[in-house]
Amino acid sequence: MIVVMDLRVGAEEIKAVEDMLAEYGYRCHAIYGEERLVLGAVGAQKGEIPPGLETMPGVIDVVRITKPFKLVGREVKIEDTVVETGKIKLGGGFFSVMAGPCAVESMEQLSASARAVRSGGAVGLRGGAFKPRTSPYAFQGLEDVGLQYLRRAREETGLAIVTEVVNPSDVARVADTADIIQIGARNMQNFPLLREVGQLRKPVLLKRGLSATVEEWLMAAEYILSEGNYQVILCERGIRTFETYTRNTLDLSAVVLAKRLSHLPVIVDPSHATGHWHLVKPLALASMAAGADGLLIEVHPEPARALCDGPQSLTPEHFNELMTELGALAPVLGKKLWQGVEESGS
Repeated sequence: MIVVMDLRVGAEEIKAVEDMLAEYGYRCHAIYGEERLVLGAVGAQKGEIPPGLETMPGVIDVVRITKPFKLVGREVKIEDTVVETGKIKLGGGFFSVMAGPCAVESMEQLSASARAVRSGGAVGLRGGAFKPRTSPYAFQGLEDVGLQYLRRAREETGLAIVTEVVNPSDVARVADTADIIQIGARNMQNFPLLREVGQLRKPVLLKRGLSATVEEWLMAAEYILSEGNYQVILCERGIRTFETYTRNTLDLSAVVLAKRLSHLPVIVDPSHATGHWHLVKPLALASMAAGADGLLIEVHPEPARALCDGPQSLTPEHFNELMTELGALAPVLGKKLWQGVEESGS
């Protein structure tokens, strides 16, 4: 359930409500909006409303949440959540692009990629140091060396770092480097990993699973929020269907639906969704038009030499073309293509 409280209420009144809810087995999550304070009360087995709760000082309303996702839903928070870290700003009309290679291969490759995407207008650098691959013989990433290279790339360019964590035991060391921690599609329902990143107070980018429903995707986000980390970014990256001409099938309806059901920012990864570089630009533009809050794009200085996902990676030149078209489309849709700083006079 949610307890809607007056924003002018004092700390003592809030604590009194939280204490009563705790007596009935609830855990409280305070979510501050522009017009109201909401206490999301979750975890009680019986789900009963404590007698007298609605008449306590500061309480405006008590509402049962019927959907299985409690903290993720619009019922708890009407306004869009805006996630901001480093130069990245997502949600609430702000549109950020994060780009870079699928995997960190060398310092030279990463530096060239970082300089190229920063020049094109990206505010975040993606790059995998840990790579969960289908084949055990495929390139698995440079791991700690890759994290070191990512830190150096941030120092060189100022770009925020987006990189994946695979094991719960690696969360702390990846978090030392990452500005945004990515949970890949294969780990969307790795619940110990979700709980571990939920302990952080750092943004988490949660990719939709290969065959996950929208509800399962939102419930995975609920795991993270239930641990106290409210900085979650949802990422649609295509789902597995019968189609063979693309790597996956980009589900833009999921973007629209997730934005309607949830207050969390939603971004799209058209690179993994399509598997072909020439499909990335039109679907990236379509994603912005569908209401997405950002993009995760694969860019490589030499895609033909990439150790993984070369066919879906844009060259720096193609990335620049995409960014130019996004910049033209954004104001038509009432969005601000975020460049890391406020424009003068805005």
